[in-house]
Amino acid sequence: MGILVAGCCRDEGKAAWEKLNRQAAQEYLEPVRPGYEGRNPYWNGFAKKFIYAPAFGFADVSGAVKYRFELSQEGGNWSFEAQRPCEPLSKVWNEIPVGKTELTVLALDASGTVIDTAGVRTFLRDYPFAGPYRPALLDYRTAAVKGALYNHTMPAVRWWRDHIEPDMSYHHNTYPCKIIGATIRNECLVARLLPDRREEALQIARNAAQFLIDQSRPEDAPLAFFPPTYYKDLEASRRDWNQGKTMVLEALSAAQAFMDLFDATGEQGWYDRALAITRTYAKLQREDGSLPVKADFVTGEPVNASCAMLHPLLNWLRRLKEQYGVEEFEPMRARAFNWMREVALERFDMTGQFEDVSVLNLEPYQNLTNCTAAPYASYLLRQAAPADRDIADARDLIRLSEDQFVHWDWPENADGFKKNWTPCVHEQYHYEMPVDNSACNVANAWLDWFDVTGDRLAFEKAKALIDSITLMQNQNNGQLPTTWEWRPAYKDRNRTYWINCSFASIRTLLRMSEYPL
Repeated sequence: MGILVAGCCRDEGKAAWEKLNRQAAQEYLEPVRPGYEGRNPYWNGFAKKFIYAPAFGFADVSGAVKYRFELSQEGGNWSFEAQRPCEPLSKVWNEIPVGKTELTVLALDASGTVIDTAGVRTFLRDYPFAGPYRPALLDYRTAAVKGALYNHTMPAVRWWRDHIEPDMSYHHNTYPCKIIGATIRNECLVARLLPDRREEALQIARNAAQFLIDQSRPEDAPLAFFPPTYYKDLEASRRDWNQGKTMVLEALSAAQAFMDLFDATGEQGWYDRALAITRTYAKLQREDGSLPVKADFVTGEPVNASCAMLHPLLNWLRRLKEQYGVEEFEPMRARAFNWMREVALERFDMTGQFEDVSVLNLEPYQNLTNCTAAPYASYLLRQAAPADRDIADARDLIRLSEDQFVHWDWPENADGFKKNWTPCVHEQYHYEMPVDNSACNVANAWLDWFDVTGDRLAFEKAKALIDSITLMQNQNNGQLPTTWEWRPAYKDRNRTYWINCSFASIRTLLRMSEYPL
């Protein structure tokens, strides 16, 4: 359907918001991809909170003819009966207020006598969407330009004007593909948005890109042309177990950066380098379409049996085809698409694959993340003509992302502070922290859903998260903070800042600026 006029409900008053909030409440009664449908196992064994009515994989009890679901909170109790122990909590879900909730499912015989306990579970019944939320503090384009300019003026970024190695006082440079790749992309954007800074920005970008090339594997290596995932200071960051390893898909961050530099300069070498990286992926791809998540940087041998989530590769191949007319990688794209559909989606295990979190010894569903689910939903929705199955799968992925990682509100502590700025999005189970990049992931997926369906609730959910980016932005210097948690004064000076996350916020703000409000 393309970009639609939002018909913003702020112009229609209280009744429009009440209608949207009722729509949200009704949608929350439908469980997210429950295991009893048979498409995938029950994915929520490690889940701590729910916005959508959950259904749990409790097994049938021999001799039971029905089950009584008993839910309790401090100050309240709810119950209902059902024919199976895996029944979703939809019958009472909208009656249950926010708070810690205890669930017990009791097995009953024909006389109604309790014969066993089918299952117990404790979880947080989390805040539902309840708009309106605080509007943006700045117009989106201005916020984006200020954020890009903050990155451009960081000492560790300006360092690149006169050097072809990183300033390691900015310790995140220990992740070259991700951080230096984002630095290059930010500088290419500055060169486009701020003509007076163009030459300086492109000098920074060229030197940073040359560093990535200098650190890359030679053309006869198994990982030919790949820059490293890790560089120096790994022991200092307590992640020396990554020494000599690489996250296989990380080289795509460098490829995207090289192509941005080609777009900005027209210099063919950057384009050629990006395609050389892509050809290595074509050689690495297995017959079933999969790729390893982590490998030895020299030998290319996988370090474990885990397979990478392939949405970054799919998005990159789409860019090559749509923007540059490159068709040679269509067989690789088709195999990757099929693997994601037939394996990842069938399992519905949207596992986290981060360079600073181990993937070893994880049980299925132990570290779910929006960073897999939401971008994959975006890929499915941004197809020229998404199939009905792709639209349905994207809906499930977006609902999972909201259910498990979005927080629409947070209770205040005794001093009147909230632990997190809200609305926000937590990154993953193993890092329960509100991160701007995660807010961007989910907001962009909702915008993609809006573009395809015209669903205004999705648009308002996206807008609420993107408005939060402007509200968290430092209005003096433009910095877009990575994490949105409350910290006492003695900790605030050490707040983490990742350029790649900031760049995601900048791009999302620019996208939002193109929607008519």
